Amino acid sequence: MPYNKSIYRAAFTHRSMNLRNTEGEPMNFERLEYLGDSILSTIVARYLFEVLPDANEGKLTLMKSKIVSREKLNRIGKEMKLLDLLVFKGKKNNFGDDIYGNILEALIGAIFIDKGYEKCKSILEKIFFKPYIELETIENKVVSYKSLLIEWSQKEKQNLTFETEADNGKDPEVNFYCKILLNNKLITKSRDLSKKKAEEKASKNAVRVLKL
Repeated sequence: MPYNKSIYRAAFTHRSMNLRNTEGEPMNFERLEYLGDSILSTIVARYLFEVLPDANEGKLTLMKSKIVSREKLNRIGKEMKLLDLLVFKGKKNNFGDDIYGNILEALIGAIFIDKGYEKCKSILEKIFFKPYIELETIENKVVSYKSLLIEWSQKEKQNLTFETEADNGKDPEVNFYCKILLNNKLITKSRDLSKKKAEEKASKNAVRVLKL
């Protein structure tokens, strides 16, 4: 049972509601999201330290970055259907995928404030680690296809070029366009919401094309 129900209400309240608590402070998930991000990182670091006793610092850092990646948190938040619990003004389809991970981090922050560190860790083991974290799968997961592609090109002494620019096409939701050239030959192209996402999507396509 929760001790402090108001902290959970805040975790599922969007700033569009413009609510304040009895002290006049804004009541939404944003500050809890910040806290939850830090708590999750700490708990994951401890979890990996305990379950991977032979792993060095570099491997532990890489594994942690994979577990707490934005993509993974968004997917978990979506599978948990956290957006269905959010109180907000406007339309649901106005939110991008990051909202799912944001709410998940806010929930973790609320659990930490309400229950303390050890109880929060115990709850996360049940709702986060056991159902969603498979170490063998995560160990082989690519964190950044762009980084993988750049490392490969440097090792193989290939001339790799990213050409990314603003996209003024018909779709207002697609803002950037990325082309990847290998030895001055176009191998793939992609569009997405941001420069980073466009480059990562194009890189993923390139890795598949090159069968890396």
